[in-house]
Amino acid sequence: MSALLTIIIVHYRVYHHLDHCLASIQRSQHSFRVEIMVVDNEYSPEDQTLLATKYPTVQWLSESKNIGFAKANNRALQQVSTDYVLFLNPDTLLSTDVLQRSVEYLQANSEVGALGVQMRNSQGFFLPESKREIPTIKGSFFKLSGLADRFPDSAFFNSYALGHLNAGGLHKVPVLAGAYMMIPTEVAKQAGGFDESFFMYGEDIDLSLRILGLGKENHYLGTAFITHIKGASSKQNPDYLNHFYGSMKIFLDKYPHLYGGKSGIWILKIFIQTILFVSRITKNYK
Repeated sequence: MSALLTIIIVHYRVYHHLDHCLASIQRSQHSFRVEIMVVDNEYSPEDQTLLATKYPTVQWLSESKNIGFAKANNRALQQVSTDYVLFLNPDTLLSTDVLQRSVEYLQANSEVGALGVQMRNSQGFFLPESKREIPTIKGSFFKLSGLADRFPDSAFFNSYALGHLNAGGLHKVPVLAGAYMMIPTEVAKQAGGFDESFFMYGEDIDLSLRILGLGKENHYLGTAFITHIKGASSKQNPDYLNHFYGSMKIFLDKYPHLYGGKSGIWILKIFIQTILFVSRITKNYK
């Protein structure tokens, strides 16, 4: 197989997870060359040196402060010259064949602009955010209110995570998760990378939509999988709740036509602010 892949990992204060992630890449079985770039936000020289010694082929891009997920990915993307680029979270573990299957799929399907795979948690259970619909008022309400979780297989209540689509199948979907998103490098650069107005969260939805805007398709390959230990980096950031709900507001302002214009956005922003307020109170009592 003639192909070159660059894996970009944006890291923030979870060196033990990053170690396991890099080890899983090292164990991966593939017939093409893989380059690895780690953007190390607010890096620790001592911890980074330990991993750099253990994984000498990794290229490190060190940041003295946390510049965020989108900006960090874009910094690395500028230096990519391989055929494909994989945006990968540090709190993930690759199955041995996921890279091979992903690249083979992209090579066989030129209409695909981005590819995602099945994500499972550390207990082996499927993570529904592996495949998603474009967020709508109805879908967002059911997701934020918890009804989507109560009816996970419902196309009506869980449209946000496309609950009616088989987790182990192959599907054309609107939105993929940034924890594992493989893209032809030409497409990633044509799309302009991630929108840096998103610090973290929401930027993968935005990039998915912009790839669709290029006339490409986003596909979900449910026959290949990774393990995703959700929220490892987020737990290191005390302001992650503000980033999470703030990204929702940025998305609303960027795509007002999806939410009924100003009135729909106004209602959703009040709902988001209420959820944020409750989340802060709940977090403080834990």
